[in-house]
Amino acid sequence: MATINELQPPYKVGYFVGSLSTQSVNRTLSKALLRLAPSDLVFTEIRIGDLPLYNRDLDGDYPASAREFKATIAAQDALLFITPEYNRSIPGALKNAIDWASRPYGENVIARKATAVIGGSPGQIGTAVGQQHLRSILSFLQAPQMNAPEAYIWMRPGLIEEDGTVTDPGTEEFLRGYMNSFFEYIERVLTVVPSAP
Repeated sequence: MATINELQPPYKVGYFVGSLSTQSVNRTLSKALLRLAPSDLVFTEIRIGDLPLYNRDLDGDYPASAREFKATIAAQDALLFITPEYNRSIPGALKNAIDWASRPYGENVIARKATAVIGGSPGQIGTAVGQQHLRSILSFLQAPQMNAPEAYIWMRPGLIEEDGTVTDPGTEEFLRGYMNSFFEYIERVLTVVPSAP
């Protein structure tokens, strides 16, 4: 295990896209965030679509997909959640993934990871309520959260192209600033929060 003084950039960031849809506006948003992030952040998508439904009967013998999923999270320095809002909450697939990551008791691989939450929506409130629900879950799981800047993105048509290019200069500047702030937050967390054993 690295000591806190040995943790230097580049930092490994696992990111979750909360929607399973290939046409998800949040997947498009994720491409923009990766393009605009500081070069000292190295990203790995942590895919959630292949996980079975969590069942505590499996706690003693996790399926291979869940073991690999947890190992991928454990290898990261920080986690970025990019998620839509479903019914004023987070998508069921994302909640299921978080349940796998945090169980069984004592094997929560999200704990002590620097985290950030962002989301986009065709509607103008831009996932604000869903994000608050996710923040509550992450708080319970002992994950340090970047509380500011908040980011609720109105994904109006043409705002972000398929390759992640942001067409509006103001939005591009905001998203770049968000990712710069996340980089700085990761550095602060890694300075004061010991790595998990």
